[in-house]
Order: sequence, then C-alpha cells, then structure tokens
Amino acid sequence: MWVDDEIDLLKPQLLFLESKGYEVIGLTNGRDAIDYLETNKAVDIVLLDESMAGLSGLETLDILKTKRPQLPMVMVTKNEEEDLMEEAIGAQISDYLIKPVKSQQLLSSIKKLTEDKTLIRERTTTNYQQAFQKMFTKIQELEDCKGWIDFYKELVWWELELDKSASVDVHEIFQMQKREANRAFTKFIERNYVRLLNDEDEVIFSHQVLEKWFLPTCHKAKHTLLLVIDNLRYDQWKVLQKFLTDQYTIQDESLYFSILPTATQYARNALFSGLLPNDIIEHYPSLWIDEQAQGSKNKYEETHFKSFIERKSTQIDKVDFFKVANYEMGKSLEARALNVINHDVTAIVYNFVDMLSHAKTDMEVIKELASDDRSYRSLTESWFKNSPLRQALIALAQKDVEVILTTDHGTKRVKTASKCSGEQSITSNTRYKAGRKLTYQSKDVFQIKDPSSIGLPSPSLGAEYIFAKDENFFVYPNNFAHFANLFCDSFQHGGVSLEEMIVPWIHLKPK
Repeated sequence: MWVDDEIDLLKPQLLFLESKGYEVIGLTNGRDAIDYLETNKAVDIVLLDESMAGLSGLETLDILKTKRPQLPMVMVTKNEEEDLMEEAIGAQISDYLIKPVKSQQLLSSIKKLTEDKTLIRERTTTNYQQAFQKMFTKIQELEDCKGWIDFYKELVWWELELDKSASVDVHEIFQMQKREANRAFTKFIERNYVRLLNDEDEVIFSHQVLEKWFLPTCHKAKHTLLLVIDNLRYDQWKVLQKFLTDQYTIQDESLYFSILPTATQYARNALFSGLLPNDIIEHYPSLWIDEQAQGSKNKYEETHFKSFIERKSTQIDKVDFFKVANYEMGKSLEARALNVINHDVTAIVYNFVDMLSHAKTDMEVIKELASDDRSYRSLTESWFKNSPLRQALIALAQKDVEVILTTDHGTKRVKTASKCSGEQSITSNTRYKAGRKLTYQSKDVFQIKDPSSIGLPSPSLGAEYIFAKDENFFVYPNNFAHFANLFCDSFQHGGVSLEEMIVPWIHLKPK
C-alpha cells in the first residue's frame, strides 16, 4: 500500500513494482489508509509520504502502528531534515527513503522488509550444504585441541545460523554431522586425555584457567567480577551476547576444557581451587566431600577461591564471593552486585542454567519448553533478557567493573539409555559412574581404571570411572523402562562431549 497525495505522479514506480510481481494499492491520504487496513489484512508493507494534506505521514504512522504493529512501514519524503528522520525512526519506521526514489532503491527496500528472512534462510541452507563436505573431512583430520576448539566454534556458528532456517531436512543433516563430530571428539579424548592434563601448552583445563587467564586480567583492572554461570554452554553464551554489547566490548572470547567428570563437584571445585580433585584432597582434605557423603559437594567454593588468591597473588587484597541459588537470592542481586566496587575481585556463582537443566526431568512445563537444543537456547535467552543478573551487569558497566563470564561445564541433550550396574555405593549421576564391579556396555563409555591417572579420587579400593559418550545416559537395569523414559531428551552433564567439555571464557570491558 502506497499512500501519497501525489500518487498519480508515481505511476512509473507503481508500474515497475507491478512488473516485479507486486500488487500495489495506491491511496492519496492517511484517513483512507487507516480505513483500508481496517478491512484488508493482506497488506505486506506500507509506503507513506511524510507531507500530506489532513493527517501527516507521521500521524498516519502512529495510528497504523497501533492497528498493525508488526507491519513494515517505510517513510518516503522530500524532507531530509535530521529531526524528522529521528522522529520517524523513533516511531519505529522500518526504512526511510528520500524522493525522488529510484526504482531499484525502492525494490531493494521492499525486498529487504518482505523477503529478507526467506532469502537469508535459502542462502544459509545453500551455504551449509556447500560447507557440509568440508566440515565432514575436517572432522576426520582434527588432531589437537586448538583444532577442536576452532571446529566447535564453527559448528555452533552454523547451528545458530540454521536456527533461522525452516528446513527440517537441513536440521536433520546438521544433527547427524554434530553426532559424527562428537564421536570423533570422544575418540580424541580417549586417546589423549591423560596426556593433555599434563600439557599446558596445548589446552587450558578447569584447574589452570584462573592462574593462566584470570589473574592477568585482575592485575590490570581496578575491579574484576568473576561470574560463573553454572552449566552455560558456548551456544547459550552466543545467544546472550547481544544483550550486553551496548554496555561492554568483548575483549576476549576463548574456550577452555572442563575436566572429567564434567560435573559441578569436580569441575567447579577445580576451577576455584586451581587444583585437580586429588590435589585438593592431598592439600586440603577437610575441603573435599566424598560422593557417598551427605550434603552439598560445593560448600567450600568460597574457601577454595580465597585460598587460591592468597597462594597465587600478592596484588589482590579485598576478595568477595557469593552465590545465587534461587529466585529470592536473584532478586537481591543488583543491590549486592554494586558492592563489587568495594573489592579488588568478586566471584559470583549463578545457578539458574543448572536449575533449568535439572528441572527439565522433573517439571513437565520445562520439558515442554526445552524439548531440543534450539528451544533450550531460547529458554535461556528469555531468562537472561529479563533477569536480575542482566540488570546487575548493566549497573556494573557504569562502575567500570571488568567482567569475566564463564562456567564450570556444559550440558548434553541425551537420548539413549545404556544399562549400567555395580555395587550399591556407585555414584548416581546419569553421565558418569564411579565405583567397584561396574558392568556396562563398553561401546557407550570412556573407561578410566586408574582414577589417579587423571587426578581423581578413588571412592574405594579397586574403583573405576566410566564416562558416557555420544547421547547415552546410564540407567540401572531395575525399572529400566521408567528411567529411560524419564531422562530421555533431558540435558545432563558429567560425560564426554563437545557441549560438556569445551566451555566459554569471556572477558567483558565496559564501554
């Protein structure tokens, strides 16, 4: 619909658009445009002259927006004054064209606003189909951690791009390629994990990241916040990123490896202490709680963190630490976070994503909302957009606080139940088991017979660890069908996968 009080003078442009397959409704005033939209819903875009007798273009725009807020509207005017342009943009105009409008310029604006998503989807699908074989070949050739980190970034980039595509077939092809990548990554970890833990030149693990990456940042910044969002995967960070770019520049976006098991007790304690679990037990035996013991396995994180700072830095005097473990604690976060400026370093653990992933197996509404990776990302995005955490970060940007945003491990969407059993004392986690006399399907697991070889405690004499591979999760033979159904399509952690092991480390600096 083109609304202009000199519509007859625009006949050449109208004929041009009709030649390109568009049906054009020409009207001469704002009132007729409003009346027309009342009874005709099949309008895809509105072109509005700014200077018209009666209702002006901006006045017409305001009324049309109340009736059809999602309808693209383009202001077409001879007036190039900046204040008019700003007023039109403030009124959420979709585009702004200056008369005389060239036909190709007009066509470009209309295509962008009416066909943009379709064109992007088609181009993305075509580009991925062309990249598929190259990525498949690359999977077979990856031999080091840097290669896997770069490939995982590429894989996530394509996943987010393909979220824009409606093609079910392309999504299925991508999921197949991601499964193939995870199988190859697991084989790489099986062959190299013991060696990699002792090779700081190839990759940074949980217990090394604070010393290698965090302390250098702290020593340069006036105030630093270490924000650990439990269970935050790299793909989830990428959808949250846009909510912080107005306040922060991304100084660094790196990925490090979570230790095994990719579970909170192990990975997060290693992160804050700067030590592998066995070293924690050796040097601070009272700060490690065994798997079989009752109570929280992460109750000493603050002690670990402050002890690490004392051991490794003489430049940091004032340290604070607190957790947000529930909604009520989250509501008070913004006020509490402003206390960051009274300390050199503050660490905050935020448990929302962890609660979300665990809740999925218990709450039907969550299971419905997070039925796959795409909806899981969307749910995380919706939470963060309206969260007190985002408001706290916006406030801290005004206080010149630098932020390190990271996590302890990721999560994996699991689909296939794998039978596992052992002595009564074996651990209950669905993606790893530790204990004696374990029976399992060998093809589904990465096995470690000597826990000390990877810095892990042995729960009992002769105990071993097994870690789930691919999309598998462990279920006891008793009541197998019930638990297989309960955990299928849930998000779990503890095992070996790209999503669980390769996790984000983001340095945000206030603008």
